[in-house]
Amino acid sequence: MTPAIEQLKKSDIKFDILSYEHDINNTNFGLEAVEKLNLNSAQVFKTLVLETSEQQLIVAVTPVTQQVNLKQLAKLCAVKKVMMADPQKVQASTGYILGGVSPVGQKKRLKTYIHSSALDFEMIYVSAGKRGLEVTLSAKSLAHITQASFAVF
Repeated sequence: MTPAIEQLKKSDIKFDILSYEHDINNTNFGLEAVEKLNLNSAQVFKTLVLETSEQQLIVAVTPVTQQVNLKQLAKLCAVKKVMMADPQKVQASTGYILGGVSPVGQKKRLKTYIHSSALDFEMIYVSAGKRGLEVTLSAKSLAHITQASFAVF
């Protein structure tokens, strides 16, 4: 059981767990989930940890089919720039390894932004904290449990 699933179980949030056999040679984790679970790619969201020019870590939850607009995200955060965080910093801060980072149950609560397209769906899919494990829940529930803001980036 992952910290994400434990936190969701302690909450009153409705969620389901989906699993698949992760291919260790596949590094496109979100798209692998889409393919193996036969999901709508627009509903599957990846969790990215980024670092601001002020050396603060933030989380962006965005569709697996999209790239984050770093300039737009920096503007949203009111900083000069944001960049992908070093994998060791990601693991130290979240407790998760790349490809299994969940927006839920992180060791340290980081400022979180969810792409507003998540609101287009009744349910979305995010990592459950382990490669090959996803949770499905409403975007509003995800925002509630992570204290996230919705935005376009």
